[in-house]
Amino acid sequence: MDFYYVKALHIIFVVTWFAGLFYIGRLFIYHVEAEKKEEPAKTILQTQYKLMSKRLWYIITWPSLFLASFFAFWMLWKNPIYLEMPWMHVKLAFVLALYFYHGFCHKIYKELQRDVIKYSATKLRIFNEAPTVILFAVVFLVVLKNSINWIWGVVGIILFGVLLMIGIRFYKKTRAKKSWDKYENELIEDDKKMRD
Repeated sequence: MDFYYVKALHIIFVVTWFAGLFYIGRLFIYHVEAEKKEEPAKTILQTQYKLMSKRLWYIITWPSLFLASFFAFWMLWKNPIYLEMPWMHVKLAFVLALYFYHGFCHKIYKELQRDVIKYSATKLRIFNEAPTVILFAVVFLVVLKNSINWIWGVVGIILFGVLLMIGIRFYKKTRAKKSWDKYENELIEDDKKMRD
């Protein structure tokens, strides 16, 4: 098979792998947030999230990991010169980090399937940003292929990560304020009803 076909297939399965990782993180958050709902909504939502997670995890995400890796190893086998390039070593380190992230997602997936909730929605939101940072790093490395430029890219990624954390905290505060405002309005309405 021509090298470009293998490369195209590698890119396609990297995209589907990342899509699976991004979406599974959201499903984890929704599953944890459903824990605060009253019955029967809680059970209905968590049952649906379990089913959606199972399909996403085993039909899209795991196969994409294996196929993206298979085509990557095929490219490296056909062109071992890549293994001599410093940027490739850094890229492979990020890929290794992504494998660990995937493994940890599998652990969380198994726990949620058994109704074991160990992490808050906020912690999962922060955790869900890891593949975004890795994606930025890998794309910049592959495009720039320069040891100095990737250092600036990594610095940019760290700054991007800091901005993500600030955004998550801002979102949490905004959401908490809206919840408090809604609660206050309900109290005011209840007080009015009692006076009438």
